[in-house]
Amino acid sequence: MENTEIFVSGGGIAGLIAAAAFGTAGHQVTCVDPAPPVTEEAAAGSDLRSTAFLHPSIAVLTAAGLWERLAPHATPLQIMRIIDAGGKLSQARLTRDFDASEISDQPFGWNLPNWLLKREISARLASLQNVRFLPGTGTASIVARDTEALVTLTDGTRLRSKLVIGADGRNSPVRQALGIGARTLRYGQKALAFAVTHERPHGNVSTEIHRSGGPFTLVPLPDRDGKPSSAVVWMERGPEVARLAALSPDDFSTELNIRSAGVLGRLTQATRLTEWPIISQIADSFTGPRTALIAEAAHVVPPIGAQGLNMSLADLASLIDLSAGNPGSQTSLDAYNRRRRPEAMARLLGIDALNRTSMISSRPLRDLRAAALGSLYAVAPVRRVLMRAGLGVS
Repeated sequence: MENTEIFVSGGGIAGLIAAAAFGTAGHQVTCVDPAPPVTEEAAAGSDLRSTAFLHPSIAVLTAAGLWERLAPHATPLQIMRIIDAGGKLSQARLTRDFDASEISDQPFGWNLPNWLLKREISARLASLQNVRFLPGTGTASIVARDTEALVTLTDGTRLRSKLVIGADGRNSPVRQALGIGARTLRYGQKALAFAVTHERPHGNVSTEIHRSGGPFTLVPLPDRDGKPSSAVVWMERGPEVARLAALSPDDFSTELNIRSAGVLGRLTQATRLTEWPIISQIADSFTGPRTALIAEAAHVVPPIGAQGLNMSLADLASLIDLSAGNPGSQTSLDAYNRRRRPEAMARLLGIDALNRTSMISSRPLRDLRAAALGSLYAVAPVRRVLMRAGLGVS
């Protein structure tokens, strides 16, 4: 039986950051994942999505010794632009800019490709002598007691831990082992994620285009081969995603440029397409004996407003704060559940409403959506409150 103070189940981005954060704080950490992280864009299985880290998340990354590695690769997001294109095809009929300069002297956040995040965070873990990262190894079973958690890995290794962190995805083996249920909302949507180059510079503007089926989002990336580049997340109903994915390159390019409403000039696909199912989900509890759930093990939301991973890092910040001195204590876990689950539920409900609004196909309801956006934006105090709420700051 081996001892580890913190056991992290899951080596996705949230799990890797959790291992780095607790390791940097001086804890003995073991992190496992059945699949080694894919750290090259062109490699099979690479995650071609990107993550926008909003302001509160930068403090978490800095404390984990990660931001100095990530900052040189990050693209700032100065303006969040929302476009309603519910009229004629390729027509942007209403545009509203939410500019970070109204509430801060810093950008809203910074965007990085997910495959690059895995590369840089893995390198950080390798530099921490008190952190063991075991890719290719999973969590086989957990016996959680009041005083400790006993973990068996898929290679037969047995560990004793003060705190188990379930960061192992929406179908979390840790959550299932503890018998914690989850409520799931399904939309019949999928997202296509890929990168593009475009004619016009993005100007550090993240653009969300609403028509029907779901938002089409362009998030700034560094230039690619001397051309402006952005990450695309294109949400549609499942049958439409299947149709789009089956198109020839020329036909897909036509559809892509119609859907983008021409906001950055002509778009050219730069990476392969990847597909991701869209759901909302929240665990019935974020804790069990000696165990805390974070990230998609605790909550899943559609990729709207850069909320997903930023909610995960808010989980992590709370967990580290409450674990000081006695990781895994019932008192700290109860406080974590009280602090994080209501906040996550509130954000899930808000994002669920935004997603359902973005899916509207009826023309009168699309007109109402545009009118509501215009009205909210027109009142400056309301606009600033919405921006602060989106960032997760008061």
